[in-house]
Amino acid sequence: MAKNILICDDAAFMRMMIKDILTKNGYNVVGEAENGLKAVEKYNETKPDLVLMDITMPEMDGIQALKKIKEGDPGAMIIMCSAMGQQAMVIESIQSGAKDFIVKPFQADRVLEAVKKVVG
Repeated sequence: MAKNILICDDAAFMRMMIKDILTKNGYNVVGEAENGLKAVEKYNETKPDLVLMDITMPEMDGIQALKKIKEGDPGAMIIMCSAMGQQAMVIESIQSGAKDFIVKPFQADRVLEAVKKVVG
């Protein structure tokens, strides 16, 4: 059965790119969110197997959204994405429960490798 994935990124073209990589490889994209608040809402609506979450977003950043989702569902599987290779953010994400971290610009095989590692 295809794994259900929620994509959270404030850039529409990034969401489109990730969605394209995932759907071509048999994953089911159940929703998209353009900020952290929407990400939390969509997570609760769709209960995906995995979330791909950008760190830098308006209204609520990815780390806050990660913490909020983990509060409501400690078993949530979340992979963080960011253009900034800022060590502090990577560390905070992992400490807050993120399963992996992908750096932008995305390489399709790196995205798939991270997804497979987390949800198979």
